[in-house]
Amino acid sequence: MNLIKFNNFFFRYKGNEDYALNNINLKIGDNKFILLCGETGSGKTTLIRCMNGLIPQFYSGFYKGKVEINGKDTTETSIANLSTEVGIVFQNPENQLIAMNVEHEIAFGLENLGIPPNEISRRIKESASLTEIEHILDKAPFELSGGEQQRVAIASILVLEPKLLILDEPTALLDPYMAKKIINLLTEIKIEKKITILISEHRLDLILPFTEQMILMKGGYVIEHDIREKILNGDNFKNLNLNKPVIYAIFNKLRIDGIFHGKIPASIPDAINSLKQLKLGE
Repeated sequence: MNLIKFNNFFFRYKGNEDYALNNINLKIGDNKFILLCGETGSGKTTLIRCMNGLIPQFYSGFYKGKVEINGKDTTETSIANLSTEVGIVFQNPENQLIAMNVEHEIAFGLENLGIPPNEISRRIKESASLTEIEHILDKAPFELSGGEQQRVAIASILVLEPKLLILDEPTALLDPYMAKKIINLLTEIKIEKKITILISEHRLDLILPFTEQMILMKGGYVIEHDIREKILNGDNFKNLNLNKPVIYAIFNKLRIDGIFHGKIPASIPDAINSLKQLKLGE
């Protein structure tokens, strides 16, 4: 089943002559962990804004083509209705936290959708438990650490029970320890809720071990969308100007030197196994 479907979609922002997105044809299925990556200015954030109706309903500009969210045309369905299909957590979670305490923050979206109080209470408990924030429900968002704010922002989206959770640079403002905790949390959410999670992220070392599929962007185009192993071992990823993971850099150099001929691993355990096989083959 396709949660998101782009059909020959183009978009340029008002006042710009160049298109931010060019001829996008993309299908995103259910229950996947997807990494969206590309060079700075490649169109990743613009693509994300199309996935919940912000483009074209909020950001003005010129577009052609079509985007469907779970079969719903984004030009014909309100952003409020689309929010139950797709939830987005932006780079700085503080910018989307507006309530006086965490519990009210999580309840805000549900109240606006007219969900009954008993159901709101149930969903708050479930999402707070899943994101491990039960102990801060009575705190104000501005009192929280960056990692806690990120968890609250995620919880406030999860209560809407979306089929797709999108995060734009979720670890950008976090130290390595908290960044790893957030990524581990997201993998647990994916397993528990059986939803698709799409992450736009520059810290590829953190994300790649959990990734099932990758979407590569360059110059407003989606240049490849496939399983992780195929993209990691292809020319498109190699040629993009990205901060490549350490494991990738090591094994790519071994390939260039003619020492390694297998598939480039994405995680430390896979790298260890590859090195063992390399040693056995000597």
